Amino acid sequence: MKHTSKYIFSICFVLSSFLMQAQETKKADSIPVKINRYGLRVGIDLFKLSRSFYEKDYKGLEVVGDYRISKKYYLAGELGNENKTVDDNRLNFTTKGTYFRAGFDYNFYENWLDMENKIYIGMRYGVSSFSQKLNSYKIYNAHPYFENTPVIISGEKFDGLTAQWVEVVVGVNAKIYNNIYVGFSFRMNNLISNKKPANFDNLYIPGFNRTYNGNFGVGFNYTVSYFIPIYKKKADVGAAKKEDKKKKKF
Repeated sequence: MKHTSKYIFSICFVLSSFLMQAQETKKADSIPVKINRYGLRVGIDLFKLSRSFYEKDYKGLEVVGDYRISKKYYLAGELGNENKTVDDNRLNFTTKGTYFRAGFDYNFYENWLDMENKIYIGMRYGVSSFSQKLNSYKIYNAHPYFENTPVIISGEKFDGLTAQWVEVVVGVNAKIYNNIYVGFSFRMNNLISNKKPANFDNLYIPGFNRTYNGNFGVGFNYTVSYFIPIYKKKADVGAAKKEDKKKKKF
């Protein structure tokens, strides 16, 4: 009788062990699989939009967008329009035109679970089509102490101007609520083509900014955008485990 009770107790113990292992396996299997969303994100540059309100000689609007093509890479681009009047010591001119930039972003931020933030570096190729209007200017006077330099009203217009450049972009994009994102980026530009008018220069190019420093320029934008999901894809669990093992080794 004692042996029988021990035998029954042993069977119960083994069964309970199997049940516990099964529950643990079930719990492990119930861990949610990471899903990556792929789609189009579209927004506007708040910096240019707000600048149109507080700067009387400037009007501009830029639409931004990116499309996720893999875990780390995004196709990206911007389309905009600018109308700016520059009033310097020696001349006053107005530049107006449209521009387009296209390229890619590489996201080197490792998101957790369903996070979809970006800390990225990218490149763009920019093209601008615009016109210049010389409103007024002053002739250089080597002896300004003896006489005032008169302002000459011009009104001469230069149409059909174009410019092309490349950009290196560094930026951040973070989700703040559901599919709404905010971000900012810094840009370093370099002109590769610049069609100049006769007897004048392109001192400001829409989409590129000032050209006073030669072919080099800088830019900044602050954006708000909305993500439109198109399809979903399961994350590569095997690759993730390999990355975790590498981290544990170090």
